[in-house]
Amino acid sequence: MVLRTPRWLASSVRNKLLAMALLPLLLALPLLLLALGLWGHVAYDRLLITKVRSDLAVAHGYFDQVLIEVGSGTLGVAQSRALYVALRPGQAAGAQAKPDELTGQLEFARQRLGLDFLALYGPHGQPLARTAPPGQGSAEASVPMPGMPAVLHDALQDDREHPQARLLLLDPQALAALAPHLLARVRIPVVPTRNAAPGGPTTEERAMVVLSTLPVRDESGRAIALLAGGLLLNQNLDFIDHINRIVYPDGTLPFDSQGTATLFLDDVRITTNVRLFPDQRAIGTRVSQIVRDTVLGRGQTWLDRAFVVNDWYVSAYEPLLDARGQRIGMLYVGYLEAPFRLLRYAMLGAIGLIFLGVMALSAWFSVRWARSIFRPVEQMNRTMQRVEEGDGQARVGALPARDELGALAGHLDQLLDVIDDKTRALQRWGEELDGKVAERTHELEASNASLHLAQQQLVKSEKLAAIGQLTASIAHEINNPIAVMQGNLDLIRETLGRQSQPVHSELRLLDEQVERMRLIVTQLLQYARPTEYAGYVESLDLNRTVEDCLVLVAHLLAQTRIEVQRDLQASRPVGMNRQELQQVIINLLINAIQAMPQGGVLRLESRDWKVTAEGTAKVGTQLWVLDSGAGLTPEVQASLFRPFFTTKNDGNGLGLWISMGLVERYGGSIGADNRRDGPGAAFRVTLLTEPQAPEAARQRTQDGRPGAAA
Repeated sequence: MVLRTPRWLASSVRNKLLAMALLPLLLALPLLLLALGLWGHVAYDRLLITKVRSDLAVAHGYFDQVLIEVGSGTLGVAQSRALYVALRPGQAAGAQAKPDELTGQLEFARQRLGLDFLALYGPHGQPLARTAPPGQGSAEASVPMPGMPAVLHDALQDDREHPQARLLLLDPQALAALAPHLLARVRIPVVPTRNAAPGGPTTEERAMVVLSTLPVRDESGRAIALLAGGLLLNQNLDFIDHINRIVYPDGTLPFDSQGTATLFLDDVRITTNVRLFPDQRAIGTRVSQIVRDTVLGRGQTWLDRAFVVNDWYVSAYEPLLDARGQRIGMLYVGYLEAPFRLLRYAMLGAIGLIFLGVMALSAWFSVRWARSIFRPVEQMNRTMQRVEEGDGQARVGALPARDELGALAGHLDQLLDVIDDKTRALQRWGEELDGKVAERTHELEASNASLHLAQQQLVKSEKLAAIGQLTASIAHEINNPIAVMQGNLDLIRETLGRQSQPVHSELRLLDEQVERMRLIVTQLLQYARPTEYAGYVESLDLNRTVEDCLVLVAHLLAQTRIEVQRDLQASRPVGMNRQELQQVIINLLINAIQAMPQGGVLRLESRDWKVTAEGTAKVGTQLWVLDSGAGLTPEVQASLFRPFFTTKNDGNGLGLWISMGLVERYGGSIGADNRRDGPGAAFRVTLLTEPQAPEAARQRTQDGRPGAAA
């Protein structure tokens, strides 16, 4: 098959040149833009999926930690001396046991461990005692405790200690035998949900519990009772909100996206912070059918977009397995997709505009260059036509082009010119003209380069000036309402006098928030004029700050038998924000107090400090916080400054990590080690008199842990 050139293209050099110049732009650049858009779309989706996969790993880790804590807490109760004394050998059958004493011990242990229920059964399954719901009347308390639920019979036969609790589904009768006061949280009406699987029950009455069953042994190791304890996950809002705070702390999601977490029993949400309405959680709604089939049907983890109740979320679902390995529910984390989708479209639009601008500019240059080719050709063609018509004086003349076409035009004029002297004159004039054009071109290029650099510098200066002016204007405008608020607070105190005492704490809270706003304004001004304004860094007396912090933790010291020893000899000031320095010191003091529950000695030392490296001297102070507790094991010391690591049941594992970030922000460091002069831990805080940029590479190892204290 022979391809025919279109007539409009074959009849004109102009059209051919324009086609050669513009067709690559019109084809190549759009294809490149399309490829870039597709690649960006896929890469962005992978980034979002990677983020939600890591969020699911954090949530799963916390869920496993809860199973371990419930198991270890129940194990501690089962091995307690007090429970064994109440169940002395010969009383295991309950003939002489004191139910009130057993119930009181179980209730005290339940509240201390944060469990929902604890129940005690004899070695043959007979009920002994269980925790009573708060506020239970005498009539309800006199109701006999039902026998052991069937789900506990296997545990009665297996008398081994299981350090980790199990995840189980209980019917209402089994839960009523263990904890009848929790039945009100179990029944959940199922709400019709968009995209959910058709059919299904209208009410979910099963209970998902974290259950730990452990034997109570006598001195010979014989099981004399069975202890069951656990948590009910149905409508456990504190549990799911804590998971959400761990996975999505404030400020971790950009563009106003919202993170959510949910526990499912089968495909029904039994506890969640997803909202059905602004004031109502989506408890009782169901997951979409495609997610149900993937996670519950095939046992796979879902990592993709999913429609959650009433909006699209970047979602992660994984199956939850009971003690027998059966899939009984799902754990979910995710965040709103809409803000990221809008950002993606904005980025694609910006890239499209940039490509359109490049295409327009390239097309303009291509047309200009094509014109420099076809115009001389057209001119020579017209000259030849005039010569053919008899015009002997017709000439192509001088052309601005200095390429092959220009030479061809010159040769044509030479052939047409019959007088040698005029030909030589024309050549001489052409050479002079070429030299002048080259000189002028060089001058224009130098001038254009200088002009371009000046324009770039002017644009950059104008942008920086506009940003600084805008930031300073915003800070100035915020300062006005802050001043009005502070003035009115002072006026309220002055007007009310002693009558303001009932709301003293509220007024003080308002003062703190006004001060917080003033700090934000100070940071804005620091950004607007970084070399002129640095208002939130103070020159502080370390010894005075330590004394102030001891006053703030005095209520904790009063509850212990801890002796405080001071050896504060630092004389240099430190450069740091006062509130942040107090936060670091108080955190170390509280950790030291908690490390000595039976009492001990808390020693505080401060010294001046100086080091010279690479010809530069750094001066400051060091603060040592030493306790006489159990000290730090190698495992604890290796993970001490990592986020979410804690050795306390009620801790979140963020205190030391945050303190390390605050100190390093001003170029300082924190280290920890065991004391060399006796038992206990030693924490060292190094602060500079003049804050500097943190040297993270020297202060922290690859896993984020600072160097140990000397």
